[in-house]
Amino acid sequence: MSIKFKQLFKSVSLVSVVALALVGCGQKPVESPTPAANGNQNAETAAPSNLLEQIKKSGKIRVGLMGTYAPYNFLNEKKEVDGFDADVAKEVAKRLGVQVEFTTGEFSGLIEGLQKDKYDALISQVTITEDRKKTMDFSNPYVKNAVNVVVKSDNTTIHSIEDFKDKKIGVGLGTNDEKYLRDTAMPKVGKFEIATYNDVVTSLTDLNIGRIDATINNVFAIKPLIEKNKFKIKAVGQPIKEDFAGVAVRKNNRELVEAINKALAEMKTDGTFTTIFKKWFDVEPNI
Repeated sequence: MSIKFKQLFKSVSLVSVVALALVGCGQKPVESPTPAANGNQNAETAAPSNLLEQIKKSGKIRVGLMGTYAPYNFLNEKKEVDGFDADVAKEVAKRLGVQVEFTTGEFSGLIEGLQKDKYDALISQVTITEDRKKTMDFSNPYVKNAVNVVVKSDNTTIHSIEDFKDKKIGVGLGTNDEKYLRDTAMPKVGKFEIATYNDVVTSLTDLNIGRIDATINNVFAIKPLIEKNKFKIKAVGQPIKEDFAGVAVRKNNRELVEAINKALAEMKTDGTFTTIFKKWFDVEPNI
């Protein structure tokens, strides 16, 4: 029987031979693990296949933001990350079933940090642009920002970007507003000097004391800063543009983007998003 068994082994599959041999000898077949059983056995030890699974397995989502851009994101009196973006991030994390871990940094370094896996997502008023879509993916927009020209209260010469020629204009370093000044405004109105800043407060402080002639920023952002610091500055003219901000993640993380979009949609449906929006801006959501 052993000789025949060896011959059969060479000519038929191992499964068939074992079955024939066991039946012939009257032995009970030895059960082999099924593919499903193998899958269940390895499920606990298998590495997460995508970023969403990694986040759920770790129990946290790492979120990068500036922490200096009230009322969107800032450090409160307890030195805790607070603001509109922070509340949105906490609620999204809750709906993903994880905790949120905030890391603050200058805006100019946030995108690089995302690419280097320092963060899982950026929730820090990252404007959705075609250029940025080439290097990162975005959730659906969660806020619309109107950007205005901002000048000193006693300024009577600057009413719009058309008055920027030969002036010194402040703007956040690495922001979409900086790109707008360089790529759109300057070719349109003529040469002017651009001064870049790592935080909004410093740019508004310089505007208030006359170190720069104007800046551009969104109206939601400057209102609380003007009130808190008693800056004598004002927004003038009509909005020069409207931007849409979304949650930014590294490219090719479709599962995470879909989960974030689902969380945002649920927040809007059940009223949570409206509550957060009105808490920080005192108006109905604009998106």
